[in-house]
Amino acid sequence: MSLASDTLVKPTASTFPVQAARAQFPAVVGAEPFVFLDNAAGAQLPQNVLDAVQHHLIDHNVQRGGRYAKSVEVDRVIAEARVKVGAFLNAYDPHEICFGMNATSFIRMVSLAIGQTLKSDRCEIIVTDLDHDANIATWLALAPMGATFQWWRQREDGKLHVEDLVPLLSERTRLVACTVVSHALGSLVDVTAVAKAAHAVGAEVFLDSVHYGPHAPIDVQAWDCDYLVCSGYKIFSPHMGFLWGKFDKLVALPTFREDFIPDEPPFKIEAGTFIYENVAGMGAVVDYLADLGSTLGGAGGSLRSRLRHSMEGIQAYEQTLSEKMLAALNDVGATIYGVGDPARASERVPTICFNLGDLHPAEVVEKAVKADLGIRDGHMYAPRLMKRLGLTMERGAIRASLVHYNTHEEVERFADFLRKIA
Repeated sequence: MSLASDTLVKPTASTFPVQAARAQFPAVVGAEPFVFLDNAAGAQLPQNVLDAVQHHLIDHNVQRGGRYAKSVEVDRVIAEARVKVGAFLNAYDPHEICFGMNATSFIRMVSLAIGQTLKSDRCEIIVTDLDHDANIATWLALAPMGATFQWWRQREDGKLHVEDLVPLLSERTRLVACTVVSHALGSLVDVTAVAKAAHAVGAEVFLDSVHYGPHAPIDVQAWDCDYLVCSGYKIFSPHMGFLWGKFDKLVALPTFREDFIPDEPPFKIEAGTFIYENVAGMGAVVDYLADLGSTLGGAGGSLRSRLRHSMEGIQAYEQTLSEKMLAALNDVGATIYGVGDPARASERVPTICFNLGDLHPAEVVEKAVKADLGIRDGHMYAPRLMKRLGLTMERGAIRASLVHYNTHEEVERFADFLRKIA
């Protein structure tokens, strides 16, 4: 089944209803004057998602597969969530959507499966020094299974350039594993070009889209990747994860399953019970985003087109947040890791790592706590990235990360804070 998008005029930042969207997040409004600037570590949930989780736990907190109404309803909600998440990703078929605990467990599952298929003449895996360690160490662990590795390294601008990937590719390349956007630096990767280059030599592409999910439209058909993972906790959902793969790729994966589990996607991937109420919550996230897309002018379109409209609106609005954040950091002489020019804000999402002179990152974050600003310091689960930036794991950097419920006024509060301590 195709879930292709309709053609709609892109929304602009000036039309984005940030206050109306923000009002739907009770944790955000209720915490004021505290400002959530640590959304890369987990975003807040809109009210309809909280309602969906509560409804599940109160009205049908039972196991799937029964003949009675409450169990039948769980089956229906899970199937509906597959369709919704499929539309969110622009999947070819809802059965390509596999639900589970988190993205890391899916990366491990796919990597171990691919490890069993390695051949001596096609055993190279390309990893990057920009990724979260979950999408690096998991692949490196295949060395005892015969895997060899090539490193696609970021440049001084904190970005991965596809022209640096091309010389690494050969007929020995089994897979390229990379992020869609850096969870630490906010740098976007041209994953469509990655897939084109990888497929030209017969390799597959595995994308970590965990951090990209809340910021811009995901389109697995346009990107032509082979596998992709997300975690709901960054996309305004409770903690859960989902894996997408081209159907034939999922069919071919060797996976563990009990004899009574169907040997076909998604069921062969979902061995064991996952958290149904959180999947119901993720389905409600799609509803929230689709409604936002309607508000932005996409009413009447397909679910996919409304979702794309919503995410394009979020992307346009968040670019203005990036511009304002970068300007504030530049004004105080901060060291910005990655794209630091406000004029190049389209090359990133509003997730920014920086340091302030000789101030220890932990000291800056502790001062931010007293100013009711929630930011983070540390290594961001990226030891190779820290080394590439010349930073120690013990010290690391400071990260401020915004999503679409953040406001320009909150960025100005952050700018005032910087001016006081720099």
